[in-house]
Amino acid sequence: MSYAVVIEKARNNYSAYVPDLPGCVATGRTRPAVRKAIRDAIALHLDGLREDGQPVPKPQATVEVVDVA
Repeated sequence: MSYAVVIEKARNNYSAYVPDLPGCVATGRTRPAVRKAIRDAIALHLDGLREDGQPVPKPQATVEVVDVA
């Protein structure tokens, strides 16, 4: 399963969130660090949903890069 992840640059680090998994967020000092952290956060989030008997949302969000003239 693959989820779209949004990574944003903050002042001193990076943050990431998953639109299809509300509350699933992570931070990291570098882009590679935040990618690892959000991957771990997704796994933990999905495990928590399963343990609570909640459905695991199917990936719905997509990512597009839009060029602006």
